[in-house]
Amino acid sequence: MELMKKLWNAAKADKKRIVLPEGEEERTLSAAEKIYKLELAYPILIGDDEKIYRKAKEIGVNLEGIEIVNPEKSERLGEYIKEFYELRKNKGMTMEKADKIVRDPLYFGTMMVKLDDADGMVSGAIHTTGDLLRPGLQIIKTTPGVSVVSSFFIMMVPGSKYGEEGLLLFSDCAVNPNPTYEQLAQIAIATADTARKLCKIEPRVAMLSFSTMGSADHETVDKVRRATELAKELRPDLLIDGEMQLDAAIVEKVASQKAPNSKVAGRANVLIFPDLQSGNIGYKLVQRFANADAIGPMCQGFAKPINDLSRGCSDDDIVNVVVLTAVQAQEQK
Repeated sequence: MELMKKLWNAAKADKKRIVLPEGEEERTLSAAEKIYKLELAYPILIGDDEKIYRKAKEIGVNLEGIEIVNPEKSERLGEYIKEFYELRKNKGMTMEKADKIVRDPLYFGTMMVKLDDADGMVSGAIHTTGDLLRPGLQIIKTTPGVSVVSSFFIMMVPGSKYGEEGLLLFSDCAVNPNPTYEQLAQIAIATADTARKLCKIEPRVAMLSFSTMGSADHETVDKVRRATELAKELRPDLLIDGEMQLDAAIVEKVASQKAPNSKVAGRANVLIFPDLQSGNIGYKLVQRFANADAIGPMCQGFAKPINDLSRGCSDDDIVNVVVLTAVQAQEQK
């Protein structure tokens, strides 16, 4: 957990305002108290203030000093509605629809980030990934030059020799069901940049498949090959290689047999899965069988940081994702 210690210290050094739109949810309330007391960020709870205080009292959470915003009472509501209408009017949005939509805590929180009333947002304890992505894509949109939003998990495997002393990034495990080869290339590049900026490691990116360097032919393998070629062309500064099987990517002995000329094989610390099914299954296998810490799913590609949670998350998981979101906000200044 050395990485998280560094990220906690970074978050404390330049505290950011992070919106928690699920403000009436128990784990979120508990996390907000921890975040505030540990001085990791300035949490902002969104919801009915009376319900929030009542729930906090029921579970023994102290919210003193923590900002709570009720969309129905906010002085900013009118401006948010107007701005959302302007963003979506070419898509058939009306002021009446905007008035109804923006009152939703997820949309309200996203508008706070859009208009710089907050630096980032974390949601997902009781909402799906799609619930988060929808307002994110409508309001925040993607970073200029980035065509796809994707997700990544930071996997920390205790006692492991693989990756970066047990640290690996997995992508995409939560957002894109069946990316095209162009999208897969973008995902690889984005995750490599995340490894550099957020995790402070030099990325060695393996494009995963059931084939290693031409050992099999299939349309799904061809997609990974084309994605690898495109990613290398777009970012020659990055170490990206493939296609390769998982064992060839992380086990040096296997790599020496299957991909002896690769600078990535056997040493990969960033694993790019060919589709969502394999990525989601892969991270959960490692999490459960290896007792790994799986932090995420974090989002990459948005113009401003908004991040997802697993609905099975703990309050400590929320704390860690808030810390990562705060550090992302620092990087995007």
